[in-house]
Amino acid sequence: MSDLWAQERADRLSQASPLADRMRPTELDEVIGQEPVLGEDTLLRRLIVSDRMGSILLWGPPGTGKTTIASLIARQTGRRFISANAAMIGVRDIREAIDSSRRHIEAGDKATILFLDEIHRFSRSQQDVLLGDVERGIITLIGATTENPWYAVNAALASRSTVFHLESLTESDITMILRRAVQEDFLIKSKQPDISDDAFDEWARLCDGDARRALNAMEVAVLGSGDPAPIVIGRSQAAESIQTKALKYDRSGDAHYDHISALIKSVRGSDPDAAIHWLAVMLASGEDPRFICRRMAILASEDIGLASPQAIQMAAAAWTITERVGMPECQLTLSELVIYLSTCPKSNAAAKAIWDAMSDVEDNRSQSVPAHLRSGHDPTHDASKKGYVNPHAQPDDADSQVYLEDRRRYYEPSEAGFEAEIRRRLEEGDSNDPS
Repeated sequence: MSDLWAQERADRLSQASPLADRMRPTELDEVIGQEPVLGEDTLLRRLIVSDRMGSILLWGPPGTGKTTIASLIARQTGRRFISANAAMIGVRDIREAIDSSRRHIEAGDKATILFLDEIHRFSRSQQDVLLGDVERGIITLIGATTENPWYAVNAALASRSTVFHLESLTESDITMILRRAVQEDFLIKSKQPDISDDAFDEWARLCDGDARRALNAMEVAVLGSGDPAPIVIGRSQAAESIQTKALKYDRSGDAHYDHISALIKSVRGSDPDAAIHWLAVMLASGEDPRFICRRMAILASEDIGLASPQAIQMAAAAWTITERVGMPECQLTLSELVIYLSTCPKSNAAAKAIWDAMSDVEDNRSQSVPAHLRSGHDPTHDASKKGYVNPHAQPDDADSQVYLEDRRRYYEPSEAGFEAEIRRRLEEGDSNDPS
């Protein structure tokens, strides 16, 4: 007997779901963005259309379509679909899903798709449970993660899966998705919204490539208004609905390392504006300013060195001040430091000198300290009796003194900044000049 009220219940459930869920594509051709991964004649699309899906990992920022792609794969291939958040599912649940999939295969059906969102939150023991059955094709795993799977996912599991990297959606992609929602969603259309181009642009800009965030903001602006239809929405209403811009930053994940890398490379490349931008992103995202100080202190030695000897002093002072005053005031100190380091002449000659010397010490035969350089605490090693020449007492004779038997040049000063003066001193044999 058919259920006369099934459609009514389905409609009520649909109305209760957020706009982002209501607008989820139901066909591959409805997906907006991700052309490099899901466009015509791409590997993933061919696997879906031919129903030759193996286990895959979808890696990308929030709101880029990972869950949508997983559900489309299930719909396109006609497979049973089990969806769970990795943080909420246990080993017992995984084994039940595997056993269920095995029974369906034995009955002549296809393997079940197990979609695990945030798979990077899976424990190692949970991931290990999947290994054998994923490899044998008993269950098809689709994992979604915002973290680099080669670091966040068990290496054995990652190697048994094909990794697809999704990029953030462009602003034009977001705008297209929003306009489609205005045209197609029955709840949004019921308010007859009059949305300006500026409002669409504001949502697309502030969501930072996250379609879910943009759709939810538009729903808040349209359905959250108590005004009768038609609803008028401009830039200010759009900005109010989305509130703070979403920052794509995770202090424990890839973004943490990507942003400090961008900051360091911008400073090394002498671009203070880019460096200040990445500094602002990190501070606004809650990064520990002491971590930034540490990396800037390393940079002062590695990338500036003796081209500007004051750089390391500035880094040390900024670190001390940051420790004492904290945020938000230390952002002024860090801004000053980053701009100063960006505009310093650059040289890694001092860093290269110790790297080369360390390599020699570790890889080559150790050299004995020449007799005339040994300490005088042992009467048999009395330096004064072994030919040591004190440069202060005998400056004219000290030039010919050997300090390293098997000698090589480690430090090659550049022509940048103060190192040009150091080069001149070395060339003139005046490196001991205290000035």
